[in-house]
Formats: sequence, structure tokens, C-alpha cells
Amino acid sequence: MTIMQKAFWLIASLGNLISLSLYLSTANVFFLFLFSGTLLYTVVGLYDLYVGPHSLNRLYPVMAHIRYFLESFRVEIQQYFIANDTEERPFNREQRSLVYQRSKNVRDTIAFGTQRDLMEENYLSLWHSLAPKKLDQSEKRVTIGGPDCLLPYEASHLNISAMSFGALSQNAIEALNLGARKAGCYHNTGEGAVSPYHLKHGGDLVWQIGTGLFGCRDHDGHFNESSFKDMATRTSIKMIEVKLSQGAKPGHGGVLPKSKISDEIAAIRHIPTDRDCVSPAVNPECTTPIDLLHFIKRLRDLSGGKPVGFKLCIGNPAEFLAICKAMLQIGITPDFITVDGAEGGTGAAPVEFSNRLGMPCLESVYFVHNALIGSGLRDKVRIIASGKTASSFDLLSKLAVGADLVNAARTMMFALGCIQSRHCNTNLCPTGIATQDPARSKAIDVTDKSNRVKNFHDNTLESLYELIGSMGLTSPTQLQPHMLKQRSVNGELKSIGSHFAPLTVNALNELPGDMNHQWKQWWNQCQAHTFEVEEEVYIFTEADLAS
Repeated sequence: MTIMQKAFWLIASLGNLISLSLYLSTANVFFLFLFSGTLLYTVVGLYDLYVGPHSLNRLYPVMAHIRYFLESFRVEIQQYFIANDTEERPFNREQRSLVYQRSKNVRDTIAFGTQRDLMEENYLSLWHSLAPKKLDQSEKRVTIGGPDCLLPYEASHLNISAMSFGALSQNAIEALNLGARKAGCYHNTGEGAVSPYHLKHGGDLVWQIGTGLFGCRDHDGHFNESSFKDMATRTSIKMIEVKLSQGAKPGHGGVLPKSKISDEIAAIRHIPTDRDCVSPAVNPECTTPIDLLHFIKRLRDLSGGKPVGFKLCIGNPAEFLAICKAMLQIGITPDFITVDGAEGGTGAAPVEFSNRLGMPCLESVYFVHNALIGSGLRDKVRIIASGKTASSFDLLSKLAVGADLVNAARTMMFALGCIQSRHCNTNLCPTGIATQDPARSKAIDVTDKSNRVKNFHDNTLESLYELIGSMGLTSPTQLQPHMLKQRSVNGELKSIGSHFAPLTVNALNELPGDMNHQWKQWWNQCQAHTFEVEEEVYIFTEADLAS
């Protein structure tokens, strides 16, 4: 027997006997409590030894429960007492504190110097100018709308990324939308359809059409033109986004645990309440690149000419180039492309998908930017970057590698009061944000939290424009990838590199002899009529590695 098994039998026998005898002989209340404790200990221990499913409990009866109790607070203990300001994931304390401070309009400066290792490999930084500039107000909005768009939209450089009602509570959605209205940015609905809480405060909306077609599907799950048109023509809906995949779980449909599916959510999405809501991995209307573009045109026409684009996480580069080929072949282009990085978050994702699939945000934005340039399409399509944006430098780095504007999700949740407890998939969110429990969600003061969303948006952009000005630039459009400096393995500071060589306008259409072989291979592999690509082995040359 283990020591704790021996201790259990000792307490269960002598402990009960002695404490009961002392109480009977003295009638002292203390001994009554003592006997109650040893009796409870005995009952729990007997359950652990003979009924409980865990080996640990059988070997260490009663005491093993202390381990499970402490484990339930592991994240909080790590966060509050062990981790330093720069080592947590996905957002460290320095990043979270910056969001909290800016959302509350309090001091966001630091003292005594940086805590970062400036010589760390791959550390990113900027070169400032001795002639800093001030940005004009006209440089602080981005027009979204290609040649076929009748109702272009003037967007902010920072916006609220896709988070569905269902994943987030009613009050959280209301606070985000009211915050978007106050800040002058848009609020992406997420794939869970447009709820009454998205519409209540009149903030600008981007309606995301997910693979489950929630909000515009019939009872059999097929696209319903009538229900789409009824919603898409509302004045609050400024743009429509077709979701192909997302960074946290590319190749996997969205997941809403059944514990979060209320009758109201089921009615909005047209889904049952007795099982998890798992969206298909493939959008049924977009099974080929040409189908995707025809669907985009269809949605644009039905919406009255509003900007329509699509969202994806980049995987095999040739598959994205297949979409570019389809654009050239049939002459239909999206108004925007939202590029979601593999570091993006979600309320529920398989560990392997979240950890191992997808291309990181900076790399994928740079690739998409160059692919559109090489196809001669960049002037028709805006790029929206999405993936882990906490500071103005995070925002600037995405703009520098090719994005026109940026979406942020988790940091907007921080502005609402999220503490990164990582209970989003349990319906037990301690701050009432990622839950459908009304007792928890009512803790969110919509007006107060909307002001925090606005403050975070405004203060982050103010810092961004000051940062751009410090580089001697007068517009975010002047940012270029080479302005980002990266610490190399040998300690040198170089302009940021990439696995993909930059392209010139129409280079993919002309395929010049000096083009990087990797781009040629991807372009020759892809076809406009299918996403399927037979991947070939590519051996990097010394020239590739040097670049």
C-alpha cells in the first residue's frame, strides 16, 4: 500500500473511533466536528478506492483531489504568479496590459527601458527618421470597392474581426457593435449570422457568410437568395465576406459547442440544439475557384453592389494562385481578400489544427500581396490582414508587408475585459464575454465596454500614425516590407526577408526567365477550375537560401 492508503485506513478506523469516543464522553462540539471530518474523509476515500475511475485516486485516496483542485486553477496560477511580462502565449502580460491601458484611457508608457532582448533572433524593429512627419487626416481611411462595386466603403485601418453571436454573449456583441459605431470602424459578424444584437446600435457591419451559410440558408442547408437579399440590403451591412477557412483551424469547420446553443441562436442559425454545431470544412457554394468568384458576383448583385470579398488562411500557395488564374480567366474579382494568419484564435479548435496548419500572418499577407501584383490584379483588390494585433507596431508590420487594413478579434475582447482564462469553449467564461450563460453575460456593461473598444481603437491608431510619422512617412501606403528590420541568426540587422521572392506587375502572366523557380512551379501547377494541386518536391538552391 502507498503511504496515503495506509493513512486512509488509519483515519477510517482509529480516527473515527477515537473522535466518536471523545465526543460521546465529553459532548464537546469540537469533537463532533472532528468526527464529522473523519467520517466525510472515510466516505470520500472509500469511493476513491473502490468506485472512482482514476488510478491516482485509488493510490492516493482523498489527497488526490487536492491535485485536481489546483490543476483547475493552473492557468490563473501561471498567469498571476509565475510567468513574466513577455513569455506567455498567445498574448503576454505586456501585450494585455497595453490593451487594457489604452482601452481605459490611462497611462500606457513604460519605465526603465525595454524588457525585450533586442538581439534576439528574428526580432523585428524599425529605423526612424531624423525628419519625422505628421499624417494628414485624408490618409486615415481606406476605400474598399473594386471596378464592379457600386457602393464602396470607407474603412478604418483597424477594425473588429469576426466573432459570432453564440461564441460571444449578447452583451459582448452589443458592446462591440456600439464601440464600432463610436470608433468609426466596422464590426465583422462572424459566421454565426447577423443577430438582433449586431443591428441594435447601428454600427457598420461586415456580414460573414460561413461554410454553414448561417442566416441565408434554407432548412436543408442550401443557400437561400431571398433571406440573403433581405439582410444584405440593410443599411447597417456595409460589406459581405465569404469565409473559406480561418487561421486557428484551417480545413476544419467552425464549432459551437451545444452548451452554448440557446433556442435563440438555433433560430438565428437554423440549427438544432441537441448537438454541437459543426460547420462543413468546405463552403458548398465555393468548391472551385471559378465557383467562388461566381458566388461573389452573385452576392454583390443581390446586395445592390456592396463590396464582397472572401477570407482564407493560406496553405498550399498554388491553391491561392488558382484563384488568381480564375480571376484572370473569367474577369471577376473580389473587392477584398481577408488573410487570416495561422496564429489567429478561436473559441474551439482541435489542438493539431491550431498548432500545425496554416501560414503565419506576415508571411501569408506578403505572399498574397505579391501574387496579386504578379497577376496584375493588386489595384483592384484590397487586402485585410487578421492575426494577433495588440499594438500599433503589430498593425504597422501587417501594413508594411502588403495589407491595406487590419482586423483584430482577441484584443477587442481584452478591451471588453477578457483576462485570457482560455475557457471560451466551456461556456464558463469568467468575464461574461465568451458564454451564453445569462448570469455571466449580464456582468458586461454595454455602454462602458463600448467606450473601451472605442478608446483602444482610437489610441492604437493614434500611436500607429505617430509611428509612421517617426519613420519620415506621410501615409500608411508608403510602408514597404524592407522597412521592417529583422535580427538574423548571426546578429546582423537586415530588411525583413521571406520565402517568396517579390514579383513585378504581371510577372506571373509573362513568366520571365529570371523569375524565381518556386513561383513558376506554383503558377504552372494550379488550374482555374479546381483547388486540387499535385504538390511537387522543390529543392532550394543556394540562390534561394541566400535570398
